[in-house]
Amino acid sequence: MTQRRSYAVGTGLFIVLGFLALAYLATQTTSLANFDEGSTYDLKARFTNIGQLKDRAPVKMAGVRIGSVKSIQFENDKLDALVTISVDKRFDQIPDDSSAAVLTSGLLGDQYIGIQPGGSPQNLKNGDTFILTQSAMQLEDLIGKFLVNGNGDKKSGDADSASKPAPDAGQ
Repeated sequence: MTQRRSYAVGTGLFIVLGFLALAYLATQTTSLANFDEGSTYDLKARFTNIGQLKDRAPVKMAGVRIGSVKSIQFENDKLDALVTISVDKRFDQIPDDSSAAVLTSGLLGDQYIGIQPGGSPQNLKNGDTFILTQSAMQLEDLIGKFLVNGNGDKKSGDADSASKPAPDAGQ
């Protein structure tokens, strides 16, 4: 009986530790635990398509996380998505001619906002809007373009006309 009880306690402890490990991994791989948000300022960007971008998605510049997506709203008058980005105040040297793009981590990973810095001496300030934006690339669109253009640029008649000699104009 004592041996059975120790197995039960050991099994229960093992299961609890397993769930704790899963919870830890889940928080470390999501955008909830990856960014310590201190003092921030807000920037805005308009996109025609944001794909699967979500609130709290990372905002990166040169591969380094500098902020997160604060909110996403649909603008009825412009028929665009207005994304509000919260950027850490430590990163206040973003040129005002920088561009923002919706990018994907890996082939099928989460989407995030990537900022490509410009060369202007003026910097973006709280409430400014990115002028240059690039919408999300949809995997379905890429596959469709590949399938449509998969035969190459040749038309079916081009192969035949290339092998025939040109007709003689003097005949």
